[in-house]
Amino acid sequence: MITRDMVIGDLLDENAAAKSIFLESGMHCLGCPAARGETIEEACAVHGVDCDLLLKKLNAASKQPGCPNIQNGL
Repeated sequence: MITRDMVIGDLLDENAAAKSIFLESGMHCLGCPAARGETIEEACAVHGVDCDLLLKKLNAASKQPGCPNIQNGL
């Protein structure tokens, strides 16, 4: 399960598919050094994104076939 205290860089390292969900949510600077060390909650606060909604999307995507890394422990 993906949680608000997960570091974005760690999540992206484990599952690049999450990148598209962040981008669709308006988080376009995923490669910048600050973003790599921010938690999902911190990034949502900076970007004005509803953290609960983003987590819902990320976790829904993690249940789809083809997301083995998220399914297996993230």
